[in-house]
Amino acid sequence: MTDSKRLPRAVDFMNRDVRTVKPEDSLEDVTNFLLSHKLSNAPVVEEGKDGKRKLVGFLSEQDCLEHLSNELFHGRTQQARTARIMMKTHPICVAPDTDLFSLASIFVSHGYRHLPVVENDQLLGIVSRRDILGAIDAYYREYVIRNDLEHFPPDYSQVTNLHFLAKSL
Repeated sequence: MTDSKRLPRAVDFMNRDVRTVKPEDSLEDVTNFLLSHKLSNAPVVEEGKDGKRKLVGFLSEQDCLEHLSNELFHGRTQQARTARIMMKTHPICVAPDTDLFSLASIFVSHGYRHLPVVENDQLLGIVSRRDILGAIDAYYREYVIRNDLEHFPPDYSQVTNLHFLAKSL
C-alpha cells in the first residue's frame, strides 16, 4: 500500500473517477443523475478550457429531496431550480496530502459520507467514509503485524525442532 513509515494520505486511496454535475443542470437532471448512477452526492464543477474541473459546490440526495418535496408541496417557483441554486457553495474539502487520521477525525466528528479532494480549486478526487474505513483497517493490520514481529520475533529453533520431530514420527 504505502511506505510503512508514512501515514497514508488522501491521494493514496481517493476515487479519481468522480462523476460530477454542472451548475446549470436542472433539479430533474441532477436527481436523475444521482438515481441512475446510484450516487448519494455529486460535486458541482465548472470545466475550464484547460480541461481542469473547478469545484464550485456539492449536491447531495438530501438537497435534491428537499427541493423536490418543496416543489411538489408548494408548487413550482418562477425561478428554475439548478445545481447552482441548490448546491452547498462552500463544501468542506481536503487536500491530497491530508493524512489518514485527520481524515478519520473529520468523518467521525462531523458525520460526512464523502469529501472532495481539492488542490488550487481543482477537483482531484473524492474520499468516502468507506475508503477511510478500508484504509485505516489495512493500516491497522500492517501495524499489528509489524508490532507483533518487533515484540514477538519468531523463534526459529522451534521451527527446526518441529522439522526434526516430524521426521522422527
